[in-house]
Amino acid sequence: MSPIDVVKGPVVTEKGTLVNELGNQVVFRVDPRANKVEIRQAVEQLFKVKVEKVRTSRLLGKARRVGRHLGKRPDWKKAYVTLAEGSRIDFFEGA
Repeated sequence: MSPIDVVKGPVVTEKGTLVNELGNQVVFRVDPRANKVEIRQAVEQLFKVKVEKVRTSRLLGKARRVGRHLGKRPDWKKAYVTLAEGSRIDFFEGA
């Protein structure tokens, strides 16, 4: 898999911004088939930073209903990426 296939995008939530400020971590939505080594390599290649640690979490998709039709959102995976000292990824630099 290429790095763009592994890392789908950032997860911008209150918890994600809190861990970014306190622990120099970034939260990404990643491919469910990717392992920690692939996630580390993809983040290092895409953002030119040094990664210390990767923690992953698998999340189940929620059951949703539209009228009388039942459905389910897809399952997904997120990764908490701890960056080395001096490394930083800013998604909203100019905002």
